[in-house]
Amino acid sequence: MIVRIGFGYDMHRLQSGRELWIGGIKIEHEMGLLGHSDADVLIHAICDALLGAANLRDIGFHFPDTAPEFEQIDSKILLAKTLRLVEEKGYSLGNIDATICAERPKLNPHIPLMQQTLADILHTEIDNISIKATTSERMGFVGREEGITAYAVALIQKP
Repeated sequence: MIVRIGFGYDMHRLQSGRELWIGGIKIEHEMGLLGHSDADVLIHAICDALLGAANLRDIGFHFPDTAPEFEQIDSKILLAKTLRLVEEKGYSLGNIDATICAERPKLNPHIPLMQQTLADILHTEIDNISIKATTSERMGFVGREEGITAYAVALIQKP
């Protein structure tokens, strides 16, 4: 069996007048993330981790922010397309481990729904989707509530 891992990272600026989508779910907050798509920072990091594990470049290569068809697209669609690309190379998902870094809103209450949402898209057990939330202890752009970051690792396997 061939086992590979990939790492993904994403960040988006917070802005008034936008909806906040993280992990495929809408979270009530006075600001949302700015981006060409819905700017779901967690899904974008997971896409990059999966693509990296399969040596398929990155999310910007496959879904460029200059392409009108991806403007305001639901990132869950991008994740499903990413999974198909990985599967076309003969790999299946092992597991995802991800961390979201945000001062506000508190994300821990939303993690179970994020896990279920992502597990459904990735056709896997919820136990294969680990999501953690942390703050940056008021340091840096995340600490100043200017943006949110996410980190993810993905394990894929091929018989």
